Amino acid sequence: MSTLREYLKQKRAALLERRAAASDGPVPLHATVTAEGRSGVRRIRIREHQILSDSRADFAGYDLGPGSPELQAGVLGSCVTHIFLIKAAELEVPLDSLSVDVRAEYDPRAQLPDNQDVPVYPQNFRYEVRIDSPASDEDLARLHTEVERVCPILNLIRNPQEIKGEIVRV
Repeated sequence: MSTLREYLKQKRAALLERRAAASDGPVPLHATVTAEGRSGVRRIRIREHQILSDSRADFAGYDLGPGSPELQAGVLGSCVTHIFLIKAAELEVPLDSLSVDVRAEYDPRAQLPDNQDVPVYPQNFRYEVRIDSPASDEDLARLHTEVERVCPILNLIRNPQEIKGEIVRV
């Protein structure tokens, strides 16, 4: 059976190969989201993958998938986990197990007209990384510092940017 340490060796080889073949410039990202007929379920399509997003029953949903704020917490956790794997492979920090628990709050009162002081976005993000590793505390601290420096979604949440939107009639 393959262990996480064996995977990190594979990840390191792939990382080094990818860096050697890296091209200049950004990689395009694309997602399409449609609202489904009578259910209102949001079908997220990314490459050949699909994810369902839905509301809970108390908000006219069917609870067929997580809501957008929940997905954001999951996306942050996925990114932090992946960057821990990448950086552990790069820095040759052995890991026997890794999990990331993400928490945040979202206050639905923000959408009420009288609550303009309540943020309309999820807030108070925090994460806990659970690691089993023979590495020293210093090596794990260095690993964590590197993850925080380069994790794309963590840094997007910390350093928001302008997003442009438009409506197109069909």
